[in-house]
Amino acid sequence: MNIDSIKNGFVLDHIKPEKGMEIYRFLGLDEVDGMVALIRNAVSKRMGRKDIIKVDAENLDIDLSVLGYIDPEMTVNVIEDEKLVKKYHPELPEQIVDIVKCKNPRCITSTEQELKHVFKLTDRDSRTYRCIYCETKARNN
Repeated sequence: MNIDSIKNGFVLDHIKPEKGMEIYRFLGLDEVDGMVALIRNAVSKRMGRKDIIKVDAENLDIDLSVLGYIDPEMTVNVIEDEKLVKKYHPELPEQIVDIVKCKNPRCITSTEQELKHVFKLTDRDSRTYRCIYCETKARNN
Protein backbone atom coordinates (compact mmCIF):
# COMPACT_ATOMS: atom_id res chain seq x y z
CA MET A 1 0.00 0.00 0.00
CA ASN A 2 1.42 3.37 -1.02
CA ILE A 3 -0.02 6.61 0.35
CA ASP A 4 1.92 9.74 -0.61
CA SER A 5 3.05 12.37 1.86
CA ILE A 6 0.76 15.31 2.55
CA LYS A 7 1.48 18.80 1.24
CA ASN A 8 -1.35 20.68 3.00
CA GLY A 9 -3.96 19.10 5.22
CA PHE A 10 -4.08 16.93 8.30
CA VAL A 11 -3.56 13.42 9.61
CA LEU A 12 -5.83 11.96 12.26
CA ASP A 13 -3.80 9.25 13.96
CA HIS A 14 -4.42 6.85 16.85
CA ILE A 15 -8.15 6.66 16.14
CA LYS A 16 -9.88 3.86 18.02
CA PRO A 17 -10.43 0.91 15.67
CA GLU A 18 -13.75 1.10 13.81
CA LYS A 19 -14.18 4.84 14.56
CA GLY A 20 -12.48 5.97 11.34
CA MET A 21 -15.55 5.61 9.15
CA GLU A 22 -17.72 7.45 11.70
CA ILE A 23 -15.25 10.34 11.71
CA TYR A 24 -15.09 10.27 7.90
CA ARG A 25 -18.89 10.76 7.76
CA PHE A 26 -19.09 13.41 10.51
CA LEU A 27 -16.40 15.53 8.88
CA GLY A 28 -18.00 15.20 5.43
CA LEU A 29 -14.75 13.99 3.90
CA ASP A 30 -16.63 12.62 0.88
CA GLU A 31 -17.13 16.28 -0.11
CA VAL A 32 -13.42 17.23 0.09
CA ASP A 33 -11.83 18.27 -3.20
CA GLY A 34 -8.52 16.55 -2.65
CA MET A 35 -6.99 13.26 -1.60
CA VAL A 36 -8.45 11.44 1.40
CA ALA A 37 -7.14 8.14 2.73
CA LEU A 38 -8.92 6.09 5.39
CA ILE A 39 -6.78 3.30 6.79
CA ARG A 40 -8.63 0.84 8.97
CA ASN A 41 -7.16 -1.63 11.46
CA ALA A 42 -3.54 -0.56 11.01
CA VAL A 43 -1.06 -2.23 13.34
CA SER A 44 -0.10 -0.06 16.32
CA LYS A 45 2.45 -0.81 19.03
CA ARG A 46 0.60 1.41 21.50
CA MET A 47 -2.98 0.40 20.71
CA GLY A 48 -2.74 -2.97 18.98
CA ARG A 49 -4.96 -1.75 16.14
CA LYS A 50 -5.92 1.77 15.05
CA ASP A 51 -7.55 3.73 12.23
CA ILE A 52 -5.84 6.62 10.44
CA ILE A 53 -7.29 9.35 8.20
CA LYS A 54 -5.08 11.43 5.90
CA VAL A 55 -6.44 14.47 4.07
CA ASP A 56 -4.43 16.43 1.52
CA ALA A 57 -6.39 19.36 0.11
CA GLU A 58 -6.08 23.10 -0.39
CA ASN A 59 -8.43 25.51 1.41
CA LEU A 60 -9.94 23.03 3.84
CA ASP A 61 -13.00 24.33 5.65
CA ILE A 62 -13.59 21.49 8.09
CA ASP A 63 -14.62 21.91 11.72
CA LEU A 64 -12.49 19.47 13.71
CA SER A 65 -14.10 20.37 17.05
CA VAL A 66 -16.37 17.29 16.95
CA LEU A 67 -13.30 15.04 17.20
CA GLY A 68 -13.05 15.58 20.95
CA TYR A 69 -16.50 14.07 21.39
CA ILE A 70 -15.91 11.12 19.07
CA ASP A 71 -12.41 10.16 20.21
CA PRO A 72 -10.43 12.57 22.46
CA GLU A 73 -7.45 10.18 22.54
CA MET A 74 -6.66 10.53 18.83
CA THR A 75 -3.83 12.73 17.60
CA VAL A 76 -4.44 15.56 15.12
CA ASN A 77 -1.41 16.48 12.98
CA VAL A 78 -1.74 19.66 10.91
CA ILE A 79 0.51 19.76 7.83
CA GLU A 80 1.48 22.88 5.84
CA ASP A 81 4.02 22.89 3.01
CA GLU A 82 4.85 19.25 3.81
CA LYS A 83 5.83 20.16 7.38
CA LEU A 84 4.14 19.31 10.67
CA VAL A 85 3.04 22.68 12.11
CA LYS A 86 0.77 21.53 14.94
CA LYS A 87 0.13 18.32 16.82
CA TYR A 88 -2.55 17.96 19.50
CA HIS A 89 -5.25 15.83 21.10
CA PRO A 90 -8.73 17.29 20.52
CA GLU A 91 -10.55 18.80 23.50
CA LEU A 92 -14.11 17.97 24.44
CA PRO A 93 -16.28 20.62 22.75
CA GLU A 94 -18.57 22.68 24.97
CA GLN A 95 -21.45 21.96 22.58
CA ILE A 96 -22.18 19.45 19.84
CA VAL A 97 -24.76 20.04 17.13
CA ASP A 98 -26.41 17.30 15.06
CA ILE A 99 -23.84 14.71 16.11
CA VAL A 100 -26.21 12.66 18.25
CA LYS A 101 -29.98 12.76 18.30
CA CYS A 102 -32.09 13.22 21.43
CA LYS A 103 -33.74 9.93 22.38
CA ASN A 104 -36.47 11.52 24.51
CA PRO A 105 -39.78 11.07 22.63
CA ARG A 106 -41.19 14.11 24.47
CA CYS A 107 -38.33 16.40 23.44
CA ILE A 108 -39.29 19.23 21.08
CA THR A 109 -36.74 17.90 18.58
CA SER A 110 -39.00 14.84 18.11
CA THR A 111 -41.89 16.94 16.82
CA GLU A 112 -40.09 19.94 15.33
CA GLN A 113 -38.00 18.27 12.64
CA GLU A 114 -36.16 21.45 11.57
CA LEU A 115 -34.65 21.99 15.04
CA LYS A 116 -31.02 21.09 15.43
CA HIS A 117 -30.08 18.48 18.02
CA VAL A 118 -27.88 20.50 20.39
CA PHE A 119 -26.14 18.97 23.38
CA LYS A 120 -24.11 20.88 25.98
CA LEU A 121 -21.19 19.48 27.96
CA THR A 122 -22.39 19.27 31.58
CA ASP A 123 -19.67 17.13 33.18
CA ARG A 124 -16.20 17.08 31.66
CA ASP A 125 -14.88 14.26 33.88
CA SER A 126 -17.59 11.79 32.86
CA ARG A 127 -17.87 13.25 29.31
CA THR A 128 -21.60 13.87 29.86
CA TYR A 129 -23.61 15.86 27.34
CA ARG A 130 -27.26 16.84 27.84
CA CYS A 131 -29.90 18.05 25.39
CA ILE A 132 -30.37 21.82 25.73
CA TYR A 133 -34.14 21.46 25.29
CA CYS A 134 -35.04 18.61 27.66
CA GLU A 135 -31.83 17.78 29.60
CA THR A 136 -31.78 14.17 28.37
CA LYS A 137 -28.32 12.65 28.63
CA ALA A 138 -26.61 11.78 25.35
CA ARG A 139 -25.06 8.36 24.96
CA ASN A 140 -21.36 8.30 25.78
CA ASN A 141 -19.15 7.69 22.78
